[in-house]
Amino acid sequence: MAPPLVSVPMKKNKNKKPSLVLTLSAAGLLIGAGSVAYWLLSQRQLSSSDLLVGANIIPGDALFAVSLTTDTQQWQQLRQFGTRETQVELDKNLVELRDRFLTNNGYDFQKDIAPWVGNDVTIAFLAPDTGSKPVPKPVTTNEDAANDQQSMVMVLPVKNPEIAKSILAQPKTLKQGKWIDRTYEGIAIKQNQGQAGENFSAALLDGRFLVITDNPKATERAIDAYKNKTSLATTGGFAENFLKIGNYQPFAQFYINVPTAAKIAAASPNRPLPAQVLAQLQNNQGLAGTMTLEPEGIRFKGVSWLNPNSQRVLAVENKAGEMQSRLPAETLMMLSGGNLQRLWGDYVLTSQGNPLSPIAPEQLRSGIKSLTNLDLDKDLLSWMKGEFSLSVIPTTSKQGSPDDFRAGLVFMVQGSNRQSAEASIKQLDDVMRNQYQFQIQPAKVADQPVVNWFSPYGTLTATHGWLDGDVAFLVVGAPITDKIIPKPNNTLASTIPFQQTVPTEPNPTNGQFFVDVERIVKNFPLPTLIPNQQTLLNATRSIGMTSAVSDSRSNIYDIFIGLKKVTNSTALPSPGSNKGNSIR
Repeated sequence: MAPPLVSVPMKKNKNKKPSLVLTLSAAGLLIGAGSVAYWLLSQRQLSSSDLLVGANIIPGDALFAVSLTTDTQQWQQLRQFGTRETQVELDKNLVELRDRFLTNNGYDFQKDIAPWVGNDVTIAFLAPDTGSKPVPKPVTTNEDAANDQQSMVMVLPVKNPEIAKSILAQPKTLKQGKWIDRTYEGIAIKQNQGQAGENFSAALLDGRFLVITDNPKATERAIDAYKNKTSLATTGGFAENFLKIGNYQPFAQFYINVPTAAKIAAASPNRPLPAQVLAQLQNNQGLAGTMTLEPEGIRFKGVSWLNPNSQRVLAVENKAGEMQSRLPAETLMMLSGGNLQRLWGDYVLTSQGNPLSPIAPEQLRSGIKSLTNLDLDKDLLSWMKGEFSLSVIPTTSKQGSPDDFRAGLVFMVQGSNRQSAEASIKQLDDVMRNQYQFQIQPAKVADQPVVNWFSPYGTLTATHGWLDGDVAFLVVGAPITDKIIPKPNNTLASTIPFQQTVPTEPNPTNGQFFVDVERIVKNFPLPTLIPNQQTLLNATRSIGMTSAVSDSRSNIYDIFIGLKKVTNSTALPSPGSNKGNSIR
């Protein structure tokens, strides 16, 4: 069945804005949650044709762009992932988009679009055009207001110019309004005349790209970008960084203009960003990613890069990758990094004064000082310059009942100065003994010395010690120290789930992440962070990530999401079959 975002919207749509919101939401759903950024550096260098489709047409100040495949087999493969519930949710979005952009406008993908469209189409959202605004008028018209809004640009590559020209020359008849022809910079434009803010335009550039917009000014901006070479393709850092994440026949590619997004967020009346946060975000230029479908899940490759004019540079230090070999096979979750002190410094730089940060740096510093009388930077982070990890390891239940499930939180860090580390740890022991009345008792596990903390009620609460002479560890919660001392024979790194989920590239790496989603969801109550969270989690087996600093101005990432599969997957409902509301 046809992908939903490859139509020619030649018909006025009274509900234009909701349809655009739905388009963006569905695109975001299909390329991953956000947000999610972790991706892999491609080892092959690609040509300019491997950039995001339409990058030479989309204006360089575009806020967001996403390219989606027109390969119907890939769309069918996507629908096979997940559970019956996620398939219903996906189908509902696909059917809605298909009917809005194709069926309701009298178009059928196989008959009207497939014969001439290329392998991918791109949708971009432009920031309001404020660069050449005239002096504000005493009275603002609806048309002026419409021109100030965000606009959409859709780029459809043309593989058969003759068919595309015939469709453009003879569009479907409008139920309301009329078609008008005009010319801009020598380019013929066909435009429907409707209410302000609802004028769709279509133009064929060099017989190779059909450009459709929801605003006449956006069409002109796209033509200017194409002719004057002020497009995404020429934006600082875009081409060289996008080539790092190239992949063969991706399902989707996307780009986010970070400083432009920050400016729009700062101007939002609902959640304005402080001036200092906006200034920090100006150091960042872009975030780009590629999504591919694999037999057992979805892979994302990504890259983020700094503004070419930014004074900030990244330290090219990739020294992680050993912690998974210190953890037992039953580990549920592991997050590792290459240098905790440096990571904290970067976090402070980007989070200070940022209301969106999960924890304010000063709040964390003052909290640790208040609870332990230790200085976070001088007493702790000063010797934490090596690889670190945070993991969740379950105990072995004798009865095997879910009610008996317990787990310990394990922190490990490679110290750069054991003498300083031991002095700080001794201070911490003294605070727990004198201020909180804990019993601090030396002990041994497998003939290795450790220190146990017993609460005033006699319960073993935490254990700390050293591994291999320079790796300090702290176990909090369930007593699972015997799972890391001695070094386990069956390690997390040796397990099939870890090897099949966590990418092996880039290598060397500055951080990795692994979570066994099935077991985490089964045993832990999780807070709701996104809509339909439980449905999405139920469709996921595991998540793995590997990241690295590519150079002094860019980071690269790879994330793989292992997904369940729908048995006996049904076909996408045909047009007119209850609009997808009764998908079985």
